[in-house]
Amino acid sequence: MKRIILTFALLFTITTVFTSCRDEKTTKEKVEDTFEEAGDEIEDAAEDTKDAVKDASEEVKDAAKEAKENVEDKLDGDE
Repeated sequence: MKRIILTFALLFTITTVFTSCRDEKTTKEKVEDTFEEAGDEIEDAAEDTKDAVKDASEEVKDAAKEAKENVEDKLDGDE
């Protein structure tokens, strides 16, 4: 009987220790984390947009160069 009571007391103590040591975030910390994650997502989206604009710019330059060469070829062929 004594052993059973001591076992339950030990289990209760261990359960209490692990339950009370949880790291619970406050509402303020949760909000800060949310804003930080949103900021990271915005930065990622901005970088992706920048890359897309750069790629599109290169494509436009290449197309303009090709069009110029085609016009020059046509003009040279007419002479």
